[in-house]
Amino acid sequence: MRVRQSNWPSWKSMTESPCPSTDTPVTLAQALREGQAAGLERLDAQLLLLHAVGQDARDRSWLLIHDGDLLTTEQHALWQQLMRRRLAGEPVAYLRGFHAFYGLQLAVDARVLDPRPDTETLVDWALELLPTFADQPCIADLGTGSGAIACAIAANAPYARVHACDASDDALAVARSNAERLQLPVQFAHGSWLQAFGPQAPRFDLIVSNPPYIPDDDPHLAALRHEPLSALASGADGLDDIRAIIAQAPFYLKPGGWLLLEHGHDQSVAVQALLCEQGFTQVQSRNDLAGIARCTGGQWT
Repeated sequence: MRVRQSNWPSWKSMTESPCPSTDTPVTLAQALREGQAAGLERLDAQLLLLHAVGQDARDRSWLLIHDGDLLTTEQHALWQQLMRRRLAGEPVAYLRGFHAFYGLQLAVDARVLDPRPDTETLVDWALELLPTFADQPCIADLGTGSGAIACAIAANAPYARVHACDASDDALAVARSNAERLQLPVQFAHGSWLQAFGPQAPRFDLIVSNPPYIPDDDPHLAALRHEPLSALASGADGLDDIRAIIAQAPFYLKPGGWLLLEHGHDQSVAVQALLCEQGFTQVQSRNDLAGIARCTGGQWT
């Protein structure tokens, strides 16, 4: 998961009301200005305002066409509540209850990480590799969270057999719900990394994971306090879970199978070294849309 510097106000100012309520009717245009004046980024303000008035978040042009429309008292009260919660650090996806990922609308809440666009790089790479395997390739998504990666692969490769696991029962409930709603045949298991699949686990053609990879003492974790810490932090250098996955993967991969891992912006060299030490070949990294090495993988022979 990519961590960005926060430009939010201080914690003290976030707990103060940025948007005092008023009985005066407010237009959509005024509400947007109200949100930005309070400190919301423009896109966040647009998405939350659309949610407050019950409009599709994909239709931001609607706000321009209807900028003179008045909010009802209830809509304005909800809008102000959403503003306060966003300024207190809650992800927009949690406030809206869903997030778009790889063309899918995924339900998300505080039980799972808010899926990041950077993770789509991992899905792109996985889908590129699938045609190199035999018919009905077997795939494992480790630490599935909301099910974003597993559902995206299953939706774009219906011929694949997709398995997913998570150590959190709460996260699995969200992932299962997403897969069922999207009618995607993902098989879920509860447990830690590959051991979740048990002694009778199939051999996989491809293992993918967006594991925790932030160092335990990273100051950026404070800005992510609304998301589950267990899905974010992983030891002193952020690599504890990545080490565990790399150590387990050879026992679960078919010969010629691949392991793909998302990691932090400055961890590609370390992850490449870990894969090479374990005996993986063709070790390489892929950049995200910002040109940062975001995923690293290798082939097991």
